[in-house]
Amino acid sequence: SLAMNPIQRPEMYIIGAQPVCSQLPGLSPGQRKLCQLYQEHMVFIGEGARSAIKECQYQFRQRRWNCSTVDNTSVFGRVMKIGSRETAFTYAVSAAGVVNAISRACREGELSSCGCSRTARPQDLPRDWLWGGCGDNVEYGYRFAKEFVDAKEREKNYVRGSEEQARMLMNLQNNEAGRRAVYKLADVACKCHGVSGSCSLKTCWLQLADFRKVGDLLKEKYDSAAAMRISRKGKLELVNNRFNMPTQEDLVYVDPSPDYCLRNETTGSLGTQGRLCNKTSEGMDGCELMCCGRGYDQFKSVQVERCHCKFHWCCYVKCKKCTEIVDQYVCK
Repeated sequence: SLAMNPIQRPEMYIIGAQPVCSQLPGLSPGQRKLCQLYQEHMVFIGEGARSAIKECQYQFRQRRWNCSTVDNTSVFGRVMKIGSRETAFTYAVSAAGVVNAISRACREGELSSCGCSRTARPQDLPRDWLWGGCGDNVEYGYRFAKEFVDAKEREKNYVRGSEEQARMLMNLQNNEAGRRAVYKLADVACKCHGVSGSCSLKTCWLQLADFRKVGDLLKEKYDSAAAMRISRKGKLELVNNRFNMPTQEDLVYVDPSPDYCLRNETTGSLGTQGRLCNKTSEGMDGCELMCCGRGYDQFKSVQVERCHCKFHWCCYVKCKKCTEIVDQYVCK
């Protein structure tokens, strides 16, 4: 995925110094060449990785696997070694993070090889609206992410029909689904011009969707991900033919997921001991499912919240602080 490197060591990109490509662990030979050609892009690849990690942890905050890891060498940890649907999501959201960060960097003039979006004027835009404000360059972001992120997989030469080839094809499919999610959700944004706020003139441009929307879409794709296997011809095929073949926007996986109930170093499962759960929920965040039937302990905690807020003219809100003792539950 994302040159697993930025995910493994996002701190490499926080310092602000341009990373030296030969010193970055985890880059494949092809990615190292691209890194040397596009060094200024690397800091944004790191940014994309960090936003992907945050989004993954948000989307899975109420699941047994909450996008955390057993070992510290990689943020996504050993879960990546299994071709499960969790791995499918991490590849997709990582690729999406790169498209997002590079597209925005182009618009902000941070990269010498790209600028504002040159997307053609949408046909349904009213004729008297101007097209061509400085938009997010999602076309460049998509192309660069495809070249850089996929390089690692495309360099591999596995035996046709082997498990390794199945995993490579799975990774490429999920990378593409992640990139397409960003592309699909980018939309037209407009700004009014005119005397004293009258909207006599509008300028419009292409704008990326909020990354949370991308995460929400990929989470839906995760829930409906297709189980695949490799054919003798070296193509992924459905395990169950009753379902429709996945499109390029769908996630696929080749291995069943572990249950993530108990700590298991091999699969990268942290287990759910000590996790907070919701006693009244019947969903995955409920104590019954989250704790895998092991039971849970109750404790009381103090929560401080803003309350009794009043609006004062003009223009601020004044609140009091209320403390409340609440019952919380953790898995045994």
